[in-house]
Amino acid sequence: MGMAKPVTAIAESEADARRCFALMKQLRPHLATEDEFVARWKRQVADGYHLMILTSGDQPVALAGYRIQENLVYGRFLYVDDLVSENAARSSGYGSQLMESLKAQTRRQGCEKLVLDTALTNSLGQRFYFRNGLLATALRFSVTV
Repeated sequence: MGMAKPVTAIAESEADARRCFALMKQLRPHLATEDEFVARWKRQVADGYHLMILTSGDQPVALAGYRIQENLVYGRFLYVDDLVSENAARSSGYGSQLMESLKAQTRRQGCEKLVLDTALTNSLGQRFYFRNGLLATALRFSVTV
């Protein structure tokens, strides 16, 4: 008997979000506690944030936090805030499967573009994005004030 194919779903409850904390902490190690993560998740959901969960069995193996935005540059687009796959399961195809789900969600939401930012130092992430059809089209500048 083979393993069940991983499936994606959107976190709908606090319990769903709590299941994702350990995996999200791999991407966002500054999140000190599960309660802090859930509080932030709730605030962000109120502003249109969605947490897409790819599960294998009942275990989250990849996550994507995203929101639908609109601006004069892209029009209506899907912006990916967070994207992570389980460190121990890298190169298993989970990230690519999640990216395909994000692209499908982009189309379902009537958007033509999926946009995300990554650190200039994240060369492994950049290789993954290129392999999945994303192109580097801008540099983002910021300042802490």
